[in-house]
Amino acid sequence: MKFDPQVELLPYPLKELDLGDAVIEEYVIPDEARELVLNQLYLFTPVPKLWQWKRDIHTNRVFQVRQYRVLRHGGRNWLFGPFVEDDGGSVIDWIPAAPPRRQKKEVDASSPA
Repeated sequence: MKFDPQVELLPYPLKELDLGDAVIEEYVIPDEARELVLNQLYLFTPVPKLWQWKRDIHTNRVFQVRQYRVLRHGGRNWLFGPFVEDDGGSVIDWIPAAPPRRQKKEVDASSPA
């Protein structure tokens, strides 16, 4: 059996993504298809829920799984976190994370209490 490194395109539009030293393509995935695509491309089990939180170990930043991105490069589809432009990692670089803390709203001294 011969390994074919090419995989079919996903049925979503592609846009160019300029990463400085490379121009690759990114799928524009509608919200209603995000769970389906995540289930197709996620490499591990269990597949996380869209509302869960992960940390990108390359940027040390927390994100909600629904923010994932799918890039097309070298004839393959790659699942990445949202921080691609900041050298963020792919799905293998995601670790579980707690939701970020909410910032307390500062009380404006000029507004009436």
